[in-house]
Amino acid sequence: MPPNSESFNLDELEAPSWMDAQYFRDVLRGHENDEGVEVIALKISPASGKGDHYASIMFRAAVEYKSEKGKFIKSLIIKTMPEKEGHKKELLEESHVFETEINMYAEMLPKFEEILRQTGDETSLYVPCIYYSMKPRQVMIFEDLVPQGYIVNRSGKPTIEEVHCAYTKLAKWHAVSLKLNKEQPLLMEKFKHSLMELPGIDKDPMFSTGMDYFLKLLDSMPDLKEYKPYFEKIRPNYLKHCINTFKEYRENPQEDAYYVLCHGDFHIRNMMFKHNKTSGALEDCMLLDFQMSYLGPMPNDIIYSIYNLLSSEQRQNQRDEIIYFYFSTLTDTLKKINYDGEMPSLVKFREQLFRHKYLEFFLLTTFMPLLLALRNGKYELSEMIENKHLRSTLYNEENYISEVRYNLKRYLHLGYFEDLQ
Repeated sequence: MPPNSESFNLDELEAPSWMDAQYFRDVLRGHENDEGVEVIALKISPASGKGDHYASIMFRAAVEYKSEKGKFIKSLIIKTMPEKEGHKKELLEESHVFETEINMYAEMLPKFEEILRQTGDETSLYVPCIYYSMKPRQVMIFEDLVPQGYIVNRSGKPTIEEVHCAYTKLAKWHAVSLKLNKEQPLLMEKFKHSLMELPGIDKDPMFSTGMDYFLKLLDSMPDLKEYKPYFEKIRPNYLKHCINTFKEYRENPQEDAYYVLCHGDFHIRNMMFKHNKTSGALEDCMLLDFQMSYLGPMPNDIIYSIYNLLSSEQRQNQRDEIIYFYFSTLTDTLKKINYDGEMPSLVKFREQLFRHKYLEFFLLTTFMPLLLALRNGKYELSEMIENKHLRSTLYNEENYISEVRYNLKRYLHLGYFEDLQ
């Protein structure tokens, strides 16, 4: 029976022809250093649900194989570039997303874990990549986490334990990268291709048209009209300000700013959670998808995650506690790994969160309608981007309007609308 198109991304319903038994035989021979490996049976299916990701296509391969050691079955996850024509391929084909992620797995993440291990910290920041290539095609292959008990939370409502687990790993990651960037400033220089620096991003409809829909929403709601002048004022330049935030470390570094190797796309579907089968208690989370990792302002990951990881209730009721939890874990880790720079200050960090308010404006006006729709699993991201009518209807959803009401009042009370450019 073919995969259900209502549950999976359309471009993952059929695997590319090159993904055959011979291909996996060669991969496993290299991984196991055994030229005697032969594939007996192969079954390929989509590896992720609709809306789980965008900057790649992913498949799950159940590979039955034999060697002199016996017969085995291994479940593998294959991540590669989209081959079908369309917005996704156009956006990504000239990008550095696979080069970035391969460098993360091959160089940086092992180094991060090595530094943590030296302090007795056994935290796992990533699942090992068993194979990667850039030519003749861009591919990465991982052992499947699902048989190990990990699942994706697609509900859009992570528990506070899941949130704390995710931020614990991010805080440790940020702490190690802060230390390395101070001690070896050239080490992470290659990580400069962020989400906001994809080729032609300022003209891509996914990024450039959100404000138009948002202004129409403000104009249609009597209680929101008072905010319209603020967003009309920033409309010509807000995306440029947002992009500059991601380039800041290289082009306009600020004194006393905290720069780290950012994850770059820290949202609920870029992590998997493992719970105890008997008690249901959370045992671990695993971070995924490092295609957008870049050296930049530490607040960017936190702001992005507030809008893309937390539930509405957590955003509105637990934001400050979550930021404090993250920051406390960061400073505790810096002490344990013998960071010899000035210890980051929560006051300064909050000042930097405020300074990057244009990223918040962008996420609220452009990403959040899409994210809320993705969480109900009804539409594909490409469908929402390419269908203008469909996208416009997302701005009228009650859950989105509720978020807008809450955030605009918050922006006003925090002074976000002062000194707009």
